[in-house]
Order: sequence, then structure tokens, then C-alpha cells
Amino acid sequence: MDFMVNIDLKKLPEPISYHHKILLIGSCFTEHIGNALMDSKFAALQNPNGILFDPASVCTSLLSYIENRQYAERDLFQLNEIWHSWQHHSRFSNINAKEAIANINASQQKAHTFLKDANWLIITLGSSFSYRLTGAAANPPASGDPGGVANCHRAPGQWFNKHLLEISEIISLLEYCYYQLTLFNPWLKIIFTVSPVRHIRDGVVENNRSKARLIEAVHHMTNRFDNVFYFPAYELVVDVLRDYRFYDVDLAHPNYMATEFVLEKFAASCIDEPSQRLMTDIKSIKIARKHKAFQPETKAHQDFLRTYFEKVKTLKKEYPFLDLEEELVYFSQT
Repeated sequence: MDFMVNIDLKKLPEPISYHHKILLIGSCFTEHIGNALMDSKFAALQNPNGILFDPASVCTSLLSYIENRQYAERDLFQLNEIWHSWQHHSRFSNINAKEAIANINASQQKAHTFLKDANWLIITLGSSFSYRLTGAAANPPASGDPGGVANCHRAPGQWFNKHLLEISEIISLLEYCYYQLTLFNPWLKIIFTVSPVRHIRDGVVENNRSKARLIEAVHHMTNRFDNVFYFPAYELVVDVLRDYRFYDVDLAHPNYMATEFVLEKFAASCIDEPSQRLMTDIKSIKIARKHKAFQPETKAHQDFLRTYFEKVKTLKKEYPFLDLEEELVYFSQT
């Protein structure tokens, strides 16, 4: 008997390999994929603005990387003694405005340079809800400017209007961003995913409306452009696993088992086979790297270190593009 619906995952015509550069942007589920890729030593850069949820914020950020926009202190606002940017996650916030701007602009420059010759862009959209500043906000928008924000920074609710983007609005945003991206980097290929994280604070019905609009807009993009693809992370959790035991205690975020399931499917459908084999070798080294010896002076532990030092050295010789310096240093402690 079959106990789950099967999704026919199509392999990418030209899958991701270790020779590719990958920029990831979007919701918190983006970082599950990004962390897995970086742990496996892929050349990846994730969320240069921090976590983003809605298509407007994602597109605004990508366009800012293309033009290498540099922010100034006038772009910040102060709340509870901390300086924030409406376009950035709170990890860029700082009690010192100059430091906040320096960190933001360094990330902008890095994203601009990386995106210029990236091979893949992975976009994970989380919500169709967009938040726009009102006149009551600190650093309010100019007249006629919708003042969309990427992060509300727990500011007072009256500072924002909440807007559910229409499908046509999302398509317009994504298409314009796509054209600018392909002008900036004609070789770029794009993978869209929709986050399986449930935004139940919006309401169950509202969350489903929000996700449906994202899915419809993304499939418009994949149907229209040959270098745009879809990976069904949302469907794998919601329709294949389909059980609350695969969610965390908040009943909104997929748990470790669900995330690992999605990552396995992502590797199988989006990464080429030689790279998958190399990922397995690197994973065994990463597991060994986490080994904690109770008696590090024993001969057994010293042999363990020497064995893995030779494995890492061999891997580095065979794949010189891999950054394995930390592992070499760790296993050289004999």
C-alpha cells in the first residue's frame, strides 16, 4: 500500500554542481537550503538583506544588488534606542547608526559582486502579504510612495498598512525583476520555491490565499521563461508528508525530519550525481568534525584524527576548489 502521494520530481536539465555559484534569497526556509549547501562546501551566499518574506521585498532587494545601492544614515530609523533599516533584517540593526550602515553596505557590495557571475538564484517566497508604511511611522515614505518594508522590527501596528498582493501585482514584480537580472547576468538560472512554513498568525484561510497567489505567480514565471524552474518544497511538506508530526511545536514551521526530507529531494532533483557523491563524502567529514573525545590523549583518538586528516587531504587534492582549511586544522591536532 502507498501511504503518501508521490510527486514526480523532474530533474533540472542542467543541474547544480560544485563549480556553480548560488545566491539564495527569501524566507527562513531559504536558509535551510542555504545552510545545507554551505555545510556541503558549495559556493553559496544567502540572504544579503536577511530573511525576506514577500515578493515585493525580495524584488526590491535583488534590484538593489544589481545597482549596488549604497545606503546612508537617512535611510535608517531609530526605535527603542536601536537603528534599523526598513529593507533589512534586524541582524543589521545596531545601537550605532554608522556601524549599521557600514554592515549594510558591505553586504550590498558582496551581493552585487556575487550576483554578477552567479550561476543560480534560488528564491523562496513565504507570503503574499506586504506591509506598507503610513504617515504615522518613523521615517515615513514620501507622498505617493507605497513605502513597502521588508521587516517591521516590532514597530507599532499603526505604522503599517497590511496589503495582500494580487496575483497580477506579484507577476509584475517578478517579471520586471527577471528582466533586470538577465540584463545584469545573462547566464543566470532561477529556481523558485514556496516556503512550507505556515503563516498562521495571518489566519489559516488567509495563509492559504497567500500561498495560492505565490504558487500561481511562480508557475506563470516557469511557464514563460526557459531558465526559470520550480522546486515543490511547499507540496512536499503539505501534500506528501501531510501530518502535524512533521511540524515543530508552533504547528507552523516544518521540523528537522521534514526539512531533511525536503533537502534530500532537492539534492536528488536539482544537484548533479557527481556532486551528490561528493556531498556524501563531505558529510562524513563534517560528522567526524563534530566528534567530541572524552579522552583526547588516547591512541584511538589520535588514530581517528590522523585517518580523517588523510581523508581531508586526499579530498582537497582531488577537489582543490573546496574550502577545507578548518577541517585540515582540526584533524591536524595530533
